[in-house]
Amino acid sequence: MLLRRATPDDHERAGEVTVAAYAEFTLGPADPYVERLRDAARRDREAELWVATPEGGNEILGCVTICPPGSPWRELAAGPDEGEFRMLAVAPEARGQGVGEALARMCLDRFRAEGARGVVICSLPEMTAAHRVYDRLGFYRVPELDWEPVAGVKLHGYRVDFEE
Repeated sequence: MLLRRATPDDHERAGEVTVAAYAEFTLGPADPYVERLRDAARRDREAELWVATPEGGNEILGCVTICPPGSPWRELAAGPDEGEFRMLAVAPEARGQGVGEALARMCLDRFRAEGARGVVICSLPEMTAAHRVYDRLGFYRVPELDWEPVAGVKLHGYRVDFEE
């Protein structure tokens, strides 16, 4: 598997992968959040979109949005020494192949190399498959980071600390 920065040619498929990965957690096609999930080009402009592809192939197996300091996509990071990523998505047909974990590890490695002291993320309580990945990577729940982006949608906060 190859992990690389998305190109404009990847945006449409990455958006569709994100919508498919989150489908069971939305209110359906009419949910306004679906268009936000689909807009991979915007995420790549305002943050950084990374994709996982097979070696030698262009199929999008998964993607993630890295939210560097100054990005409007940051929701939880308290400052430049905290990393954050969002919308980690794996194509339904690629689940169980380590794609999500590889993308999450890439994010952690990136922020660690930049000198961050840790990474914060948020996730719906129902996203139990993602939580298993985050647990393996050392994330722990931080209830103080829980929040509701819209009424009735509760997100749980998680953090991983890097050793100094």
